[in-house]
Amino acid sequence: MSRTQVLDRQVGAAMSALSAAAKRGLGDPVLAELVMVRASQLNHCAFCLDMHLRLAREQGVGEQRLGLLDAWEEAGDLYSERERAALALTEAVTVLTGRSVPDEVYERAALHFDEAGLAHLTGLIAAVNGWNRIMVSRRTAPGGYQP
Repeated sequence: MSRTQVLDRQVGAAMSALSAAAKRGLGDPVLAELVMVRASQLNHCAFCLDMHLRLAREQGVGEQRLGLLDAWEEAGDLYSERERAALALTEAVTVLTGRSVPDEVYERAALHFDEAGLAHLTGLIAAVNGWNRIMVSRRTAPGGYQP
């Protein structure tokens, strides 16, 4: 398989279904895009970062919030406590330092999300990380996203 063929159609459909179900279940399209942008930043995925920045803007996320997302912890009240908890979980699941998500990060997220919300958030984080790894490994250039 050449690098120009990103992935098999059935795999793509399954990945898309997982992403859509998690995003729909989360019920907050702005938060979903913030999570997907942050994971894509951490994974250095230019294609996904370009796509999710575009989608975040379409959801009404302002340039200041997008520009400071990689410094969300220092950005004061620019992000809600719920968003901050989701971003902390995104970083912990994406990077997995120490081989697990720290209890305090999970417990912080559990204060803002019920069990179903945590399941959808974690599913979304796993999905975007999967997409990031596929696109980075295939060296998929930014700018090719078509809705």
